[in-house]
Amino acid sequence: MAENNEKNNDMLKALDSIKTVKVGDVVKGKVLAIDDDRQAIVGIEDAGVEGVVPAKELSTKPVEDINDAVKVGDELDLVVISKIGNDKENGSYLLSHRRLEARKVWDDIQKKFDDGETITAKVTQAVKGGLVVDAGVRGFVPASMITDHYVEDLNQFKGQELEFKIIEIELSENRLILSHKEIVKAQHEAAAQKVFAELQPGDVVEGKVARMTNFGAFIDLGGVDGLVHVSEISYDHVDKPSDVLKTGQTVKVKVLNVDPDRERISLSIKQTLPGPWDDIEEKAPAGSVLTGTVKRLTSFGAFVEVFPGVEGLVHISQISHKHIATPADVLKPGQEVKVKVLNVDPERQRLGLSMKALEERPKGEDNDNRGGRRRPRRNNNRNVMNNAPEEESGFSMGDLIGDQLKNLRN
Repeated sequence: MAENNEKNNDMLKALDSIKTVKVGDVVKGKVLAIDDDRQAIVGIEDAGVEGVVPAKELSTKPVEDINDAVKVGDELDLVVISKIGNDKENGSYLLSHRRLEARKVWDDIQKKFDDGETITAKVTQAVKGGLVVDAGVRGFVPASMITDHYVEDLNQFKGQELEFKIIEIELSENRLILSHKEIVKAQHEAAAQKVFAELQPGDVVEGKVARMTNFGAFIDLGGVDGLVHVSEISYDHVDKPSDVLKTGQTVKVKVLNVDPDRERISLSIKQTLPGPWDDIEEKAPAGSVLTGTVKRLTSFGAFVEVFPGVEGLVHISQISHKHIATPADVLKPGQEVKVKVLNVDPERQRLGLSMKALEERPKGEDNDNRGGRRRPRRNNNRNVMNNAPEEESGFSMGDLIGDQLKNLRN
């Protein structure tokens, strides 16, 4: 009798030690078997019942092969999702390790949000309206929160690991909203402060072409963009920046102006290049014959571009052996002409040119075309004579602004 009572007591104690399993409980389970490579069969510790863990519930990361994720004998922390079947004594339960991991991730994210910390996550998808990221749980970055400027193709971010500020958490809906734009803004502010403190007009630095417009190219100087106006790209004429530059291209630029208050930096590419007048005595020595383009006409001559950015003056007296009243009688802007270099002045950036020196001299004229008894030309417009240069083979500031002065005097 006493022996029976002892057995009964042992049975009662054993029954008392068996845990009741309820949905939502966190339990420990030992893997007993792998069923059809689709799920793990586990024994729930101290409960005397079994449960199943589907492959998709083993980890927050995708599981391609269940055998790589878990093996027989492994012990797992699991959360009870639901009860399977109606067998009250030996009922099986649907369990998840993934959701337990996710719960810990959410707790960690919530703590970082409360402390004002950022998180790092990998972009897994570009979808309509933004980016999907893997932060241990699914996070979403709206398109307006990706960066500080418009991005047409969001696929460029796929696979990148970026830093994010946590904007919104709603655990009950598994919603996590993130922003990379806030990080970019903070980086920009720090970079701007450094660049504007160090950069000075006249500095020559390297940068990358960030983006282009019709009026110029924006160069990334290390978090801050500076503008190279289209007129400062080359000594040659440039219709639009994309004709000569490519996005991402590394270029050398000279700093023209720095405006910290307006956060603007003016740059020049062409001023880092050899100037058009450099080595002009070698490129256009006196006596050489060049082909040029008539750029503009004045009352006293024609300015002809013989190299990009290099213009020389063909004085009216050097256009033809024949008498002409004005250069416009025989020349027009854009016309291609051959000229002979009469003299070169690199310091004053002057070229004296002649067209008539390449023409055959009419019979009866002396060598310098000044002798004989030619009747002097009369010009009723004294202003033209006043503004004409004394030397036929060079030009001065008076040459350049002579016509404007004439108009003012009239």
